[in-house]
Amino acid sequence: MSDIPATLKLILDGNNLVSNWTALHKMSGGAQAGAAVKANAYGLGAPDVVRQLQDAGCRDFYVANWQEALEIEPLVEPETSVSVLNGVRDEDMEAATLSRAKPVLNSLQQIKRWSGTGQPCDLMINSGMHRLGIDPEDLSAIDMNSLSIDMAMSHLASADEDCAQNLKQLDVFSNAISNVPAKRFSLANSAGIALGQDYCFDCTRPGLSLYGGVPRQEMTSLIQQVVFPQAQILQTRKLKAGDKVGYNAQYAAQRDMSIAILGIGYADGYLRGFSNTGMFRSEGINLRVLGRVSMDLIAIDISDASQLGEGDWVDCDFDLVRASNQSGLSQYELLTGLGRRSARIWH
Repeated sequence: MSDIPATLKLILDGNNLVSNWTALHKMSGGAQAGAAVKANAYGLGAPDVVRQLQDAGCRDFYVANWQEALEIEPLVEPETSVSVLNGVRDEDMEAATLSRAKPVLNSLQQIKRWSGTGQPCDLMINSGMHRLGIDPEDLSAIDMNSLSIDMAMSHLASADEDCAQNLKQLDVFSNAISNVPAKRFSLANSAGIALGQDYCFDCTRPGLSLYGGVPRQEMTSLIQQVVFPQAQILQTRKLKAGDKVGYNAQYAAQRDMSIAILGIGYADGYLRGFSNTGMFRSEGINLRVLGRVSMDLIAIDISDASQLGEGDWVDCDFDLVRASNQSGLSQYELLTGLGRRSARIWH
């Protein structure tokens, strides 16, 4: 079955991936840029991303859970660290204590669970996002001598905006770490790097921008597109004026026209937000999505590309900023929703 060609390809540009990490590393100043490779490296494929970024010099990787850690652990070199952001549950302990990866301890209960293992850990401090993390007022209750803390970190909630919360979180985190005996400190995500050197500390944790996302306008010229989807034409057909396309007749032809049916739909991460708004291209010609996106199929207008036929491939407009505006989906959703039916081809 694995030898059957897919009807959807993700052409992935390894040079642009490495270029993005290098740019973010330089923006981080004296801090070391790591890489968030959780959620299968935002849909691109964590093992391939880890290999390429590690070769480029990345030495810190961040995953969500222990399943993700175990997937990439055989690939990482001795000097490379892996941090598990969701921490460690009781049911994780056996795997966690045998792993080279570190838990990011997020609660007093997790700290109690990990204390005494003698193994390294990271510590998450809640600086105002109120998601995972130790509240600053609870830090004094921790026996720091019972932990071997590599990195103390927090997470910015609104770094993609210019707002007072950013400075407030920086202030809370800076004060909270004054009595935390960690080797390294980290606050900035992709957008946080652009806020300036005060936010970078020792390590930064870019994610979205590695994969072509642009969370802040000042990063536009630095970040290169990494994911280039291509879809195959399964059938072409002629419409007459008044003919309706797809579920619930969300598009009606205004004139006689030619359309193509592509093997891509919301099961592949091309969600309904692209209905009547998405765009494909062939040889510079725009091919608009017509009607509602369905689970496995969409229709596009090929009236200006009469050379296209069954079996041909067309390019999806997947510039993340533009695709986000077309669909109403966040850049994060566009990436992490990419389905497993797509062939991932690194160039």
